[in-house]
Amino acid sequence: MRIPPLYQKKKIKVLLAGAAIGFCVSWLLFLYIFGAIQEQQTTALELKKKELLDLQSHLSIWQEEFKELNKKNQQMLTIQDIQITITNYEKYGIDDSQSIFEAKEMIKKDLSVLLAKDLETVYSHKDLIEQTIENKTLKINQRSYSLRVKEWLFYTTIHIHLELDRS
Repeated sequence: MRIPPLYQKKKIKVLLAGAAIGFCVSWLLFLYIFGAIQEQQTTALELKKKELLDLQSHLSIWQEEFKELNKKNQQMLTIQDIQITITNYEKYGIDDSQSIFEAKEMIKKDLSVLLAKDLETVYSHKDLIEQTIENKTLKINQRSYSLRVKEWLFYTTIHIHLELDRS
């Protein structure tokens, strides 16, 4: 058995040489295009990294400024509202919610001088305020009652939980 003598035919030689040259040219073209695209991608990536670093530095500056502003604002907090809760009035047979409401409003009126005051100042005078509340006698249904402070919550709204006692 013999191998056909294809190497002697000129058309096949030209075809194989053209295929080899075409392969080399297309490979070089592929490498050039791929390299150009990768170069564009790396420059875009570097730009994004630089932009990210700039934004992070700006963010840290803003965060530091806001932390300082928050500290200043916390120091300058003021009292804006006073909420009072009176408990233990059922024990003395007071079922009249109007009387309890009036007692709360009377105490709020006495403490209205605290509104728009600095939170630190009000908290430092907590004992004086407590004595003012506890020395107050309330007349509900022709009977005298005193109040005892059970719990305080100080923030922009002062929450005071009071207990009613018979005096």
